[in-house]
Amino acid sequence: MALIKTGLAGYGVAGKVMHAPFLKISNQYIVTSILERHKNDSQQLFPSAKIVRSFEELLSQDIDLVVITTPNETHFPFAEQALLKGKHVVLEKPFTITSKEALKLIEIAKNQKRILTVYQNRRYVADFITIKEILGKKLLGEIHEYEAHYDRYRPGPKAGAWREESGPGNGILYDLGPHLIDQALYLFGMPKTITANVRLQRPHAKADDYFDLRLDYGFLRVILRAGMLVREPGPRHIIHGTKGSFIKFGEDPQEALLKQNILPASPDWGSEKKEQYGLLHTEIDEQDTTMRYPSLPGNFGLFYINLYQTLINDAELKEKPEHGYNTVKLIELAFESNKAKTTLPCTELLDVEYAV
Repeated sequence: MALIKTGLAGYGVAGKVMHAPFLKISNQYIVTSILERHKNDSQQLFPSAKIVRSFEELLSQDIDLVVITTPNETHFPFAEQALLKGKHVVLEKPFTITSKEALKLIEIAKNQKRILTVYQNRRYVADFITIKEILGKKLLGEIHEYEAHYDRYRPGPKAGAWREESGPGNGILYDLGPHLIDQALYLFGMPKTITANVRLQRPHAKADDYFDLRLDYGFLRVILRAGMLVREPGPRHIIHGTKGSFIKFGEDPQEALLKQNILPASPDWGSEKKEQYGLLHTEIDEQDTTMRYPSLPGNFGLFYINLYQTLINDAELKEKPEHGYNTVKLIELAFESNKAKTTLPCTELLDVEYAV
């Protein structure tokens, strides 16, 4: 089996927790170089990898793929440099800060004949995979309302949190918005309009820490919300259709396990406990039915398994760069809607396939 020689740019929380463990256990990738500006933390997981101190040094290594997990403002320039050096690129979300940057990267990747993708790992969580199955089976009928939350409780400032500083690409909409927006686009396609409320709720906040997005599809409306002052969270997903409803509480278990340095190698990886199963109330075989619908297991590692098939076997890319563009464009429209206090048409989105 051909190994993809991989360089990991950045070893903060995203690199260390969301990417490194899956690359470590894979028999399809070998991490040969890691960019750490000042530390050597990656040696614990990758003792044979070379630690470099600059992105330019990383690109000079013998690597096929660059995984970019550095701060948002570096996504565009680093990806551009890597593509022009003939490397394939994985970009952490958000894909870029602006839609203009996203389009330029897409063009460069096509010209260089390199794979460019965005790490939308929240397509591979238990609740979303289960929702896909429920909607695919038409268990709720025609969906008329979909609500998804990404709520946290952190009333005080977090030391060293660059995402909470004022600046382009910072704030909760660029941080958590890409997860919720990408899921909605994957399930329902392109909305007709967007209405957004984006706020700085906490007294110390320098960047947005709350958003409420309303996407209108006609019969269907989508509500996407996230905030930092939700001490007792409600459901993560509330879905209503013409036949029934699905209500889902709880967080996918993967992130908590990864933060405990548990490698994703167990047979039951990503499986939820039965008490976390969502509530399905619908009609099955003409009978009113209420049940706990078993959650399918999640696995962030499916992203890299799928990517390998694209790199080696020319399979269709599942996380397309155009998906990253659409998410960033909707974030831009959300800020415009909030500033103007009005509903805006969702223009300039790319009509691209999501479910492959």
